[in-house]
Amino acid sequence: MSWLTEYVRPKLRSLLQRDIPDNLWTNCESCSQMLLIRDLERNMKVCPHCGHHMRATAHERMAWTFDGGNYTPIELPPMPVDPLGFRDSKKYTDRLKAARAKTELDDAMLVAHGTIGGMQAVVAVMAFEFLAGTMGAALGEAFLAACRLAILQKAPLIIFTASGGARMQEGIISLMQMPRTTIGVQMLREAKLPYIVVFTNPTTGGVSASFAMLGDIHIAEPNALIAFAGPRVIKDTVREELPEGFQRSEYLCEHGMVDIVAKRQELPPLLRRLISLLSPTEPDHAASELVSTVMGKKSDTKQQQSQATA
Repeated sequence: MSWLTEYVRPKLRSLLQRDIPDNLWTNCESCSQMLLIRDLERNMKVCPHCGHHMRATAHERMAWTFDGGNYTPIELPPMPVDPLGFRDSKKYTDRLKAARAKTELDDAMLVAHGTIGGMQAVVAVMAFEFLAGTMGAALGEAFLAACRLAILQKAPLIIFTASGGARMQEGIISLMQMPRTTIGVQMLREAKLPYIVVFTNPTTGGVSASFAMLGDIHIAEPNALIAFAGPRVIKDTVREELPEGFQRSEYLCEHGMVDIVAKRQELPPLLRRLISLLSPTEPDHAASELVSTVMGKKSDTKQQQSQATA
C-alpha cells in the first residue's frame, strides 16, 4: 500500500471527522420525529411537531414554575428506609440507593417555596423518575411537610402529580398514606388556603384516590392519563369497549373531574393568575373571569348529573 492510503487518508479522515455526542438528539415518543435536545428543553420538553408533552424532572418543573427559576427546597423529615425488610428480585434498600444516586432526590417528592407572580407560594412536585413516583411513607410525610409550610407561610400549595400509585415494597404502610395526605388537605381547608393540583402523565393508583383529587382547582396537561386503575385493566375486567380517550385529561375535563386542560407553556401564567385571584390582595380581573368560567362549568356538570339521575 502506498503512503497515500497509509498516511494521507487517515490524516484527512481525522481532520474531517467530528465526534457527535450521544445525548445531542432524541426522538418524540408520540410522532417519532428527531428532536434536538437543546431546543426541546427550551420548549419545556413539548414536541414542536405534535405537541406531545414529555416527562419532566422535579427540578425542571420547579424552575418552570417559580419566578426566574429561583426556589428554595426544604429538608424533608427522615423516615425509616425499609420498614418491612422487603425483598423481591432485589433488596428494597438497594432499589432506593440506586434511585437516589440516579435522581439526586431523597424520595419521590420535592418540596420548595418561593414566589410566583411576586406572591409567596409552596410547590410540591412528584418525581416520576424516582421509582415511578410511587407513594410510600416518605412521600406522605413530604406532602404533610408541604401542607405545614404553606400554613406557616399563609401561602397557597400547588402540587404537580405524577405517580404509578402506592409503593408495593411498603405494603400497608403505603396505603396508610392515603388518609394521612387527606388530613393534610383538610388542614389547608381549615386554614382557608388555596390548594391547586396539576395532573401530569400519569397520575394513577392511591395518589389519584387521595390528595390528587381533593384540590380546589384541578388543572391537567394535555392527554395525561388520570386514573385509579389503567384502561387496560378496566377493559379486561368489564369486558366492554371503553370510550375514546377514556381517562385522559380532555375526557375528564368534559365530565367535570378536571377544571382546566392547559399546555405546559400556559401553566406558569395560569398559576400566577389563579394565585393573584386567591390571595388576600386585590385579585386579577382576568383570573376572576377564568375562575367564574370554571365554577360555571362545575355547576353545569352537577346539573347534568342530577338530570341524568332523575
